[in-house]
Amino acid sequence: MEVKSIDVYFGTYTSPNSSEGIYHAVLDLETGKLSGTDLACATPNPTFLEIHPSSKFLYAVSERDPGAVSAFAISQATRKLEFINKTSSEGKGPCHLCISQDGRVLLVANYGSGSVASIPINKDGSLAEPASSIQHTGSSVNPRRQREPHAHSVNLSPDNRFAYVADLGIDKIMVYKLDSESGRLLQDDSSEIRIKPGAGPRHLSFDTNGKFAYLINELDETIITFIHEPETGNLSEIQTISTLPEGFSGTSICAEVKVHPSGKFLYGSNRGHDSIAIYRINPEKGTLSLLGFQNQGIKNPRNFNIDPTGRFCIVANQDSDSVIVFRIDQETGLLEPTGQLIKVGKPVCVRFNK
Repeated sequence: MEVKSIDVYFGTYTSPNSSEGIYHAVLDLETGKLSGTDLACATPNPTFLEIHPSSKFLYAVSERDPGAVSAFAISQATRKLEFINKTSSEGKGPCHLCISQDGRVLLVANYGSGSVASIPINKDGSLAEPASSIQHTGSSVNPRRQREPHAHSVNLSPDNRFAYVADLGIDKIMVYKLDSESGRLLQDDSSEIRIKPGAGPRHLSFDTNGKFAYLINELDETIITFIHEPETGNLSEIQTISTLPEGFSGTSICAEVKVHPSGKFLYGSNRGHDSIAIYRINPEKGTLSLLGFQNQGIKNPRNFNIDPTGRFCIVANQDSDSVIVFRIDQETGLLEPTGQLIKVGKPVCVRFNK
């Protein structure tokens, strides 16, 4: 039976803003209509969310100092969130989460302290004490943004063997092995991928086959295409492409990058240019070619996400307290406005629950 709707959760910045925590809505997968928007749970600064593979639990950072990660059970009756427990993120300003495919380990990147931690997940969805924590060191060339490490995201390879931590502050992707039995990140087996000085690596997305990886750089407004080597975990750079149109002279920084579920298209968000950049993916080479931009109704797109069917893209407009829905043309990859825009205070993250 075809699924006709899907639950959506929004992470936000709270006090002193209008948001109170995590919000829930329902997306109609035929029309793109968002309805039933309400507060799922009051909690401080749940700026980034991740949902357990079982669809029963949701995890949220508390972007504060000291940082924390909270576990919630998703009510099957109301879709509201019931607090289970929380644990330390082992750092300051946690900003990104990733869960292993077997649902046993949660990884968290701490932007403020430039560190990453691994946290085992218990069978009841609760979080255990952190199993490992790794502190990054170093700096890079931007005196305002890169005086110290700033781990901005953590992603697992498709086979769950390697964790990739994009660190904006030191212009590196740090690569660690994940021991799924102990839930530990193994620092002794770490390696690093150096990024162009001043680029500011932010978020990473693998293609649907795991052959290629795409890194969006916040500070120099580019996306780097890598060949992914699953045996070693290495990433080999093959292309760098701008996220901005030719001739753009304003100030802009990047945020999110996503591969379409079909594997045909890739999307990246620009804050300043206030747009989603759209690319076609070469299926053999993995390289990108620019298709265009969508900026209608978009303001400071901190995050966006594509529903699992690949029909719709929801963009979180952090500075205009709204989320907006676009229909994705399955042939061209372009984003078509649906007219659906709803108010959510300081939205930062969009997550679908299958």
